[in-house]
Amino acid sequence: MTRSAVLVRFVIQPPWWPVCHPTSTPATVNAPADPGGGTVSAVADHDIAELCAGVRARDRRALARAITLVESTRADHQRDAEALLACLLDATGGSVRIGISGTPGVGKSTFIEALGTTLTARGHEVAVLAVDPSSARTGGSILGDKTRMEALARDPRAFIRPSPSSGTLGGVARRTREALLVCEAAGFDVVLVETVGVGQSETSVADMVDLFVLLLAPGGGDELQGIKRGIMEIADLVVVNKADGELEHAAATAAAEYRGALGFMRPRSLQWRPEVFLVSSVERTGLAEVWDAVVRARDALVASGEWDARRAEQAGAEMWREVGHLVEEALRAEPAVARVVADLEAEVRAGRTTPSAAARRLLSAYRRP
Repeated sequence: MTRSAVLVRFVIQPPWWPVCHPTSTPATVNAPADPGGGTVSAVADHDIAELCAGVRARDRRALARAITLVESTRADHQRDAEALLACLLDATGGSVRIGISGTPGVGKSTFIEALGTTLTARGHEVAVLAVDPSSARTGGSILGDKTRMEALARDPRAFIRPSPSSGTLGGVARRTREALLVCEAAGFDVVLVETVGVGQSETSVADMVDLFVLLLAPGGGDELQGIKRGIMEIADLVVVNKADGELEHAAATAAAEYRGALGFMRPRSLQWRPEVFLVSSVERTGLAEVWDAVVRARDALVASGEWDARRAEQAGAEMWREVGHLVEEALRAEPAVARVVADLEAEVRAGRTTPSAAARRLLSAYRRP
């Protein structure tokens, strides 16, 4: 094996990586041909039942295989994933779902590890779904969250699953919600979803979690200007990290500015006003206060009925997002569309037609009998 080949293998699948790496393939059986011209399920029915039982028993290998299955883009795997989720559905919904995002370099992984180990020490079972950005050129991801959270990765009460964003906007992967449900079925009572990072569209995580935590550094006014107003408006908790050492005073100043800014914004919920906290993930200060606020917010939203209403609304929105994905996939797979798509793209690039007009022509080609 050449040095370049070794390097590629190391980046894509490092030697220390466990068998639960997303590129691993779920156990399959030899699928016979479908007389109707399709493909029979890649996983036998008894294997789905076995995998379902393994997840419910919190078998880590089964949990990793299940998430790999739901993240797969293969059509046969997607059908198997639907069967698996149907088997697990009655065991979901029992966790506190927390989305965490922040500016680059703010210390998201350090904060999540500190909070996660604090919670496991209290007896909680914590799952972390960490979404890493994918290369726009190669589609690859480093997936280094386990190496950045070594203590939490070794904790028997914790489970960390890195996943590539695969070009999905919104800071999360397309199947993050399904992976979250699998973790709930395995009995984790806290699920932390770490997004790619703050940007104009990194707000989709708020549509799949109960509470959204915005992590900020002690940047004061300059930092505030760099944050999109939209992501501040959906935050349930704002955490100023790195409040220690020489940055302690700057962090306190920044926290005061954020409190002032939040006072001019409409809260996401009438039952809960966002709060700002000072945290040092290194010195492990402020973490208990953050979790206490999570509990108070949960109790307030549950008591008002907003907790369940928000989850129901999120499920409905997810259905329509999936409809959009499936419609696009069906369009791209349609031979009639494939025959005209190259010409239409060329016309759009050359400025001879508008994108909206070309899109309508593609739909016409798809609908034509």
